[in-house]
Parts: sequence; structure tokens; C-alpha cells
Amino acid sequence: FTQVFGLSSVAQVVLGEGNTGQYLSINMAFGIGVTLGIYAAGGISGAHLNAAITITQWVLGNLSWTKLAAYITGQFLGSFMAAATVFALYYDAIYSYTQGNLTVSGPTATAMIFSTYPAPSVSLQGAFFTEFIATVMLILGILVIHDEKNNAALKGAQPMLSGMLVLGIGLGMGLNTGYAINPSRDLPPRIFTAMAGWGMDVFTADHSWWWVPVAAPILGCLAGVFIYKACIDFHNEPDHETENKKEEAGTETS
Repeated sequence: FTQVFGLSSVAQVVLGEGNTGQYLSINMAFGIGVTLGIYAAGGISGAHLNAAITITQWVLGNLSWTKLAAYITGQFLGSFMAAATVFALYYDAIYSYTQGNLTVSGPTATAMIFSTYPAPSVSLQGAFFTEFIATVMLILGILVIHDEKNNAALKGAQPMLSGMLVLGIGLGMGLNTGYAINPSRDLPPRIFTAMAGWGMDVFTADHSWWWVPVAAPILGCLAGVFIYKACIDFHNEPDHETENKKEEAGTETS
């Protein structure tokens, strides 16, 4: 659901050759997709849409093995099906644009519709660092939005703010790598493209880039949680003190 919005916006920009959208429209579509995905799945799973966040929650002891496996399986299947859906939606346009030659690089490359690839001027180390920092920003933003002990957003507004967070990351940190920031956003569509005609180039291109959008977001998420706990969470007042202050404030208002 979330991925269909994002991937189809990339397809429209690439296949329309700039006449049916720009980079901003891609960022907005991913933000909208994340917002709707959280609204849809928030009450069921807490909206586990990102494998890096799911793995981090498991490392912190907030998820069992069974839920970890179930959530990641669901994420990967959903993302794979989204890639297949967008491929079917734009099948004619893809073959018209490429003349049937599905490639990862070159003037009519289309693999980037489905998964991320680094910019030509960026080193593998620079690309890894970009994905790492972008995911740190993602998890920090999510924790700020949802931390009830701090200054959490209203529950109904949290999905929209999370979508805006993804939009902001895309606007500021998308140049180097296309901001995957989520293994389950990047790897399943890459597997789909390998099966759908692009071949194993999707894994070997750019110095075997494929593992970076898997590993860097996981490490970035873990680092972001550590930073948040060290700089904010450990300094929050205990829950009962916070509640007492809220009650006092309510009494004074009355």
C-alpha cells in the first residue's frame, strides 16, 4: 500500500522524462504513502513498516521472535507485491521507454524505479554514511513524535507527522542514495527486478551496492535509539512525576 504510492511516483517521473512530475513529487508521494500506511496498520501492529525499526524494537526487547518474523515477512511480501503492481501498472510505458531492454544503468535505465542506487559521484563509503545518517534522523524523528514521556504529538496527528518526516528526509538527504532508509523498502523490489528481466545486475551494480540499504538503516536505527536515550529519554521525568504535573496543571486551569 505504502510502496505503491512511492514506486509509482518514481515510475511516472522516470518514464515521463520530467513531463509528469519532478523529484519533489516523488518525495511527496512517499510521504503520503507512509502516512496512509501508518493510519492503516497503526492499530494492528503499531505500523511496523520498516524492517530496521522492527529489528531495533526486537533488540531492545520490545518484540518477540515470532512477531519479528511475522512483521518482517509481511513487510517483505507487501513490498514485493507493490513492485509487481507498479510493474504491471506501467508495463507498456516501461517497454516503450526501454524498447524492451531492461537495464540498471545507461540512458534508458529503469531499475531505479523500484530500488535505490547511489549517485555516480558518491563513493560506497559516502553512500553508506548517507543512509546511516538519514536513518538516524528517521528514528530520532519517530521517537520525538511518539514519546509520551516527552512532548508527543496527538495520536491522530502522528501518522501525518511521520509522513512529513519522511518527506523532509527526502528533501534534504536524497541526493546521494535516494534515501532507502528501510531494508524492506529496497530489497524486495530489487529481488522482483532480478526476476522480472533486469537480471543479477541489480545486485552487482555499483560495487554490489544492494547490501548498503539493508545494513546501514539497521545500524542507523540502533545508533539513533542510543542517541535519543542518551540525550533525551534518560533526562525525562519519571511517568508518575509527569502525570502529577499534568494533574496540577489541570487543577490550576480549572
